[in-house]
Amino acid sequence: MSALLTRALPGGATAALVVRPGRALRITAQEDGANVAALLVRADAPSERYSMADTLKAQFVAYLTAGNALYSDMGRVLMSITRDDCGWHDPLSPLPSDADVSARYGVRTYQQARNEMHRSARRQLVVELSKQGLGRRDVPPAIHFFSKVASDDAGRLRFVPGNSAAGDAVELRAELPTLVLLHAGQHPLDPAEEYAPRAVSLELVAVPPAPADDPVRRFRPENERGLAASEEALI
Repeated sequence: MSALLTRALPGGATAALVVRPGRALRITAQEDGANVAALLVRADAPSERYSMADTLKAQFVAYLTAGNALYSDMGRVLMSITRDDCGWHDPLSPLPSDADVSARYGVRTYQQARNEMHRSARRQLVVELSKQGLGRRDVPPAIHFFSKVASDDAGRLRFVPGNSAAGDAVELRAELPTLVLLHAGQHPLDPAEEYAPRAVSLELVAVPPAPADDPVRRFRPENERGLAASEEALI
């Protein structure tokens, strides 16, 4: 399947693109230990955004993988995960802020380091949202693709290293026109002491609509209803 669009996303960089029904976004890790923070907003109705709560409770899951739907706060499916090479993506952790990055890695400004400056996912993604007429109050929950976290008996989360390797890919099929905002930065719970965000590549590919026996439809009865709601919204 040839790509309609190919783009490199270097470590520390940010991208925004609209993925429409009939298209899928494939994100491929170029290095071991990648992490990509993602925000999802309905492109033609930006007050509708990805809902972590609806996504997890509708499917009885605490992590994301192939076969899962990514729900909006209106009960519709924005995107579906149709391919996953590493098996676990973190929907629970927040976006790291400037203060988080500075406390862990120190301060390195553009004046000091140009493109090697230290960047936080929250600041970079708010900048991308501002280009769409949105702002800080419009930031939905994030998904951290390629990263895994585990919880202890007290409910504290810890980062699990080695979840992804170079060449691993995750593919997101659009069910509604979706603005996808991405930041290739380190996971907020990554214990590494060095600022070393990993690169990924992005491909936009043409895909058919979800068939009747689609794994996402069959994963839970709620997904059939969510996909039907998305299809009705396109009429």
